[in-house]
Amino acid sequence: MHTPRRIRSFVLRAGRTTVAQERALTDLWPGYGIDSKDAIDMGTLFGRSAPCSLEIGCGTGEVIGHLAETHPERDYLGIEVHRSGVGRLLLRAQQGCLRNLRVICDDAVDVLRERIAADSFDEVLIFFPDPWHKKRHHKRRLIDAPFAALLAARLRPGGTLRLATDWQDYAQQMLAVCNATAGLENLSPDGTYVTRPQFRPPTRFERRGERLGHGVWDLAYVKTPSFMKLAGTVKGARDLSAREGFSRS
Repeated sequence: MHTPRRIRSFVLRAGRTTVAQERALTDLWPGYGIDSKDAIDMGTLFGRSAPCSLEIGCGTGEVIGHLAETHPERDYLGIEVHRSGVGRLLLRAQQGCLRNLRVICDDAVDVLRERIAADSFDEVLIFFPDPWHKKRHHKRRLIDAPFAALLAARLRPGGTLRLATDWQDYAQQMLAVCNATAGLENLSPDGTYVTRPQFRPPTRFERRGERLGHGVWDLAYVKTPSFMKLAGTVKGARDLSAREGFSRS
């Protein structure tokens, strides 16, 4: 039976990768990168039991690099599809001698569906995903109902999901989607947006948006302890994805 091709939230463009970035991708990747397509267990990956945060679309590491440097007691996993950004993050990891940081250069949707078990993260961060601002491209936006359900499943009970965007209509979409997602409770007192978290350093996308006169909308959710554990293994996670109806058509 023919399976419709999933519409991805990104387009890989031929960007400029510097000599230093290419060298980092060759020399530093074995220490920080994850190539295996097998299931990923956070305790095994980092060699310890510690709170673990995931940043999706970590770019050049402005956020995740800063957090890994300032919170050595926590572990951080970044997922990014663009090699040039990953190269810069690897250089930062080397300069900071960061032992609590790992990187995957792949599609976050595939990684979460196929390689990550339920209840794996204490925190998931998604800051300034591509807004796909043209109406005909809205179907490419990362945050939709199936993906929000997938994120909720991968969070541990009591874990937090934090998002930010500088596009108001995308913020409204995020709010509507996440407010309607089973297992996610909005941390805003009025069920809308939260104040900008102090731990989040401004990214180049945020600074660009400010120059263009854009506002910034932050959202925060906690996974309620009553959320039903539908998947405890990667196989179970695949079953859960099927139950969630995960398909971008």
